[in-house]
Amino acid sequence: MIELRNISKEYRTGKISVQALNDIELDIRKGEFVAIRGPSGSGKSTLMNLIGCLDRPTEGTYILDGVRVDEMEEDELAAVRNRKIGFVFQTFNLINTQTALENVELPLLYAGMRRTRDASLKALEEVGLSGRLKHRPSELSGGESQRVAIARAIVLDPSIILADEPTGNLDTRTGEEIMEVFNLLNDKGTTIILVTHEHSIAGHARRQINLLDGAVVSDTGEGNAT
Repeated sequence: MIELRNISKEYRTGKISVQALNDIELDIRKGEFVAIRGPSGSGKSTLMNLIGCLDRPTEGTYILDGVRVDEMEEDELAAVRNRKIGFVFQTFNLINTQTALENVELPLLYAGMRRTRDASLKALEEVGLSGRLKHRPSELSGGESQRVAIARAIVLDPSIILADEPTGNLDTRTGEEIMEVFNLLNDKGTTIILVTHEHSIAGHARRQINLLDGAVVSDTGEGNAT
């Protein structure tokens, strides 16, 4: 599903340059559950942004579902993101003035769909939150807010979920509950790629990729099988 070939990313500010990624070679197959780990500054968030088509590599080739995306125009990249990728962030990114149901409906509205309620209800039911439809974020716990964010990410039925520190703002027990939601989604065939610095959270993934100084230093788990 995902093929990264000789991927490098350099950021420049005036005369100063920072090499965030250095010659990354990586394949991720459909249906894998992958954790990307590494210390601060290792390049894991940069790699996540590239996989999510939120940024472009300075060098290298990115192929997604057989199509080269690193050379796409911005509107083409936006279409890929909307169609194939769901995002879950540490800070939930919910709209405080809208209910849980309305937050989940937003991607459908942006996609130009008119009948949004049934799909949104199904997504909220899938994450175990069908009883909190009319509650706003201020009326939800952290775990419930993250479930709404996951429902919003899956409402368009993407093939890939990218989760950036999805349990970072949650206590240990709630974080484990959220990871069980990801496990269930993966069991149904969704490819899950998450960034985390927590060993226990990474342990839910069937494959762990460790980065250091912008390079892959280890890649372990069943996802390595050919």
